[in-house]
Formats: sequence, structure tokens, C-alpha cells
Amino acid sequence: MDYIEAPRMPELKRPFTELPLLGNDREALIVYRSRLSYLMLNRFPYNPGHLLAIPLREVSDIEELTDEENADLFAIMTFAKKLLRTAMKPDGYNIGFNLGAASGGSISHLHGHLVPRWNGDNNFMPVVGQTRVLPQALESTWERLSAEAARLATSA
Repeated sequence: MDYIEAPRMPELKRPFTELPLLGNDREALIVYRSRLSYLMLNRFPYNPGHLLAIPLREVSDIEELTDEENADLFAIMTFAKKLLRTAMKPDGYNIGFNLGAASGGSISHLHGHLVPRWNGDNNFMPVVGQTRVLPQALESTWERLSAEAARLATSA
């Protein structure tokens, strides 16, 4: 119910460029920032803790990243895996990119997906009901992951 009743963000023309500029990481669901990239919760997650790793500079393909951006994006994805491991203790992960509309990419700004997986986490709902059941609200997940990200960043 928290998710259903939560106020919706206004529509953004370029969400992955505009969200980091809001000045409110909680509202933007940004859990961690590096110098050239950031991590945010997916607003339409496949599983609780579904993170997006996004370069700050708007590019549509991995080939457009500079060497420094490429290294930073991969480092933040590695950090995200560690974050999910320590905060949510999944049994596995799906990590990857959807490049181009034919692959399912719905936003042209490059972003990687990090989806924590648990044994038995998939049931009939996505197949029959064309919907997902999430046991934790985005706000609660944001609080948990942003606190753990801060802890990990200061202990590194």
C-alpha cells in the first residue's frame, strides 16, 4: 500500500540526467554517487533492491564512454554488488545492460541493471498476472541501501 499510495514524481523529459540535479537523493531514489556515475533504485523493480548504475554524462551506448567513465561505471557496479550482498544477502545476481529498443531498453541514457535474486523468488505472478509482487516498499529499500552504502564508502 505504501507504494500504491506514494506521491508520484513529475514526468521528466530526461530522467537520468535530471534526477541527480533535484538536490534530493531520497526523492530521486539515488543511494550512492561516485565522481562520474550514480546508483539509484529502479522505480519499477524486478525484485527488491533492483539498482541502476548510471553515468552522469548522457550517453546511449557503452562505446561512447571515456576510459575514465567506463572505469567509474564498472567500479560503481562492483560497489553495487557488494552493497546488495551486505545489505540484502541475495543468493545470486542478474547484472547487465539493455542496449537499444530491441533489447528492451526503454530509456536511451545508458544504464546497467543489478538485480538481486533469491532461490525461489520467481512465482506465477509475472507470468499469469503480468505483475510483480514486492515485499518491501521502495522507500524502505532506499533507507536500507543508502545507509549501507554510506557505511561501505567510509570503511573503504
